[in-house]
Amino acid sequence: MKTSSAPAKPSEPIRRVMAGRHHDPFQVLGRHGAGTERVYRVFNPHARGVRMVQIELDLEPKGRNGLFELREIDPALPERPTLEFTGHNGARWQQTDPYAFPPQIGDLDLHLFGEGRHRHAWRFLGAHALSVDGHPGVLFATWAPHAERVSVVGQFNQWDGRCHPMRVRGNSGVWELFLPGVGVGDLYRFELRHRDSGAIVTKIDPYAHQFELRPATAARVTAPPGHVWQDQKWMDGRAEQDWQRQPMSVYEVHLGSWRRGDDGAQLSYREIAPLLVEHVQALGFTHIELLPVTEHPLDESWGYQVTGFFAPTARFGTPDDFRWLVDHCHRHGIGVLLDWVPGHFPKDEHALARFDGEPLYEHPDPRQGEHREWGTLVFDYGRNEVRCFLTGSATYWLEAFHLDGLRVDAVASMLYLDYSREPGEWLPNRYGGNENLEAIEFLRALNESVQTDSPGVLMIAEESTSWPQVTRPPWVGGLGFTMKWNMGWMHDSLTYLSFDPVYRHYHHQNLTFGLLYAFSENFVLPLSHDEVVHGKGSMLSKMAGDRWQQLANLRLLYAYQWTYPGKKLLFMGGEFAQEREWSEARSLDWWLLEQAGHAGLQRLIGDLNAVYRDRRSLYAREFDPSGFEWVDCNDSAQSVLSYLRLDGNQLTLVVLNFTPVVRHGYRIGVPMAGTYRECINTDSLYYGGSNVGNQVPIPTSAQAWMGHPHSLALTLPPLAALILVPDPAQ
Repeated sequence: MKTSSAPAKPSEPIRRVMAGRHHDPFQVLGRHGAGTERVYRVFNPHARGVRMVQIELDLEPKGRNGLFELREIDPALPERPTLEFTGHNGARWQQTDPYAFPPQIGDLDLHLFGEGRHRHAWRFLGAHALSVDGHPGVLFATWAPHAERVSVVGQFNQWDGRCHPMRVRGNSGVWELFLPGVGVGDLYRFELRHRDSGAIVTKIDPYAHQFELRPATAARVTAPPGHVWQDQKWMDGRAEQDWQRQPMSVYEVHLGSWRRGDDGAQLSYREIAPLLVEHVQALGFTHIELLPVTEHPLDESWGYQVTGFFAPTARFGTPDDFRWLVDHCHRHGIGVLLDWVPGHFPKDEHALARFDGEPLYEHPDPRQGEHREWGTLVFDYGRNEVRCFLTGSATYWLEAFHLDGLRVDAVASMLYLDYSREPGEWLPNRYGGNENLEAIEFLRALNESVQTDSPGVLMIAEESTSWPQVTRPPWVGGLGFTMKWNMGWMHDSLTYLSFDPVYRHYHHQNLTFGLLYAFSENFVLPLSHDEVVHGKGSMLSKMAGDRWQQLANLRLLYAYQWTYPGKKLLFMGGEFAQEREWSEARSLDWWLLEQAGHAGLQRLIGDLNAVYRDRRSLYAREFDPSGFEWVDCNDSAQSVLSYLRLDGNQLTLVVLNFTPVVRHGYRIGVPMAGTYRECINTDSLYYGGSNVGNQVPIPTSAQAWMGHPHSLALTLPPLAALILVPDPAQ
């Protein structure tokens, strides 16, 4: 076999590869030509020598710029040559030539991705450890239509973008490269050169499944999932469950601050799971909802400034560790929801912002692509590939981690073009309105696909406006969510309880107005993290009065929440009356449970959940007006509310006294004769109250009252709720 010298000047395609400007290095590198013009090229600027190991032949260097050639190739040349490089410092390393492998991504995947119809783009974009023709390595792929060149950079090539440029797949904007020898645990990024300006940026992998621990930002190649799921019974039951008519009480959790180690360190997914499950089970919650665990660089963002939309944060462990947490919850009968953030993303230079040198994931017009109030960027919901990215993120968390639902953050910011914008700072839609038509279309399609692919999964909207039909199906004009947070109920209730009881009769409508719209949507009643931050104080500090009254008011609020139509959500710390405002930087003040009032409140939460699960009248018709009936909503003078919760022949009577005055002989109309007993009295000494109430079963009288044929004469304890049920023998 002969070798010959290269031309004095490399051709233009070769110069473009050497300069890091070629859109398809496979046109230059690897095997090319026919007959006596055949050539095999390798380029590595860190090498001074290259040997093809299988045939023990050195390639000829073409100058000192890292280009090597082998001409008039022997027909016996291996199809997948192994190359041994000698570095300028004498170091040696081997790699099977990545430019000897054909494309790995199928045309159908690229077609569906380009049309915005691919629900699982994470299966081919990102980094995937696999074996091709017996050669283990990693397939890297990313979307960057404005790039002239994209390279994989990492520890394996000294983070040098000249070493491993990728091939672009036609006009799809997708770049790919299979790198043999790269393996699980390797760190990597993408280096991109803009096709017009020539500007070079280094970015994270938007589809990465794992990242370095903050503040480092490189992505990490992950192994295929190794966790062996043990929750099949749960998953089968979930698909068959009628969630609308099941009890649902949610414990909202920020993993980094729920509980910490003795040294103040954050607990891992595996450490926190058994502690969290034990606590949630003891209190009777049906679900936990996690503040975002999608990767984010800043602890102070609580997870809402997402950079890794497909990666559980490395703060608490690996993706398999997170799977273990979810599995542990399921095996103990606890559902897991995740707070998911498709409404915006941060401007961090290493992440999605101007990913390939110009707006790509964000809308290019700042009047539609920027949230100035939050300092973040808004996704371009009209772009097919962006819709695939977001839909893929949702399906990834639901399918890869068996999550039971997503709470979709900041939906209102997605729906309105003028959200948090002044006149002149936003663009109307094609009809002249303020509705974001592309975002609406995206949300409808997302909810339809999720509920088709994952029966029983919940999609819950945090939507703070009066947008109609958020929880109605798209085919009748709705957005297709299963549930929506009832922000109106939350604001009205907290405002009312902040007033001194002497003034509450002026604000009685705060408690009654919500029933005018309570069944217009499938509502969740949230007392969430948003109410205990940014100077708002804790739930306890929001309550009027001295410490005794604050605790009594809080017990009253929770009884009101648990008996009002709608599913329940309570942020961690609220169950034992955390005194300080929540901070992500420290653990909850668990020591407060040593005090009787705080311990009593936590016992009340457990009992409220038990009664809620036990009484189908409290949960079976939470979205149906037939499940609720006022007994008296007009007693503003005494600040007392009373209502019935109904399901078939079962009723539950609720009486709420919002003043610190004990009311003897308070008459309540009831539809059923017999005796009634207290199921819950929030003034019980057991909960930290003054122990006023009705100690024995109360018989009805034949005195008609409030439109009912029978009535009860009750003693109403101060700042307290009574939950009464007919004697079971009846």
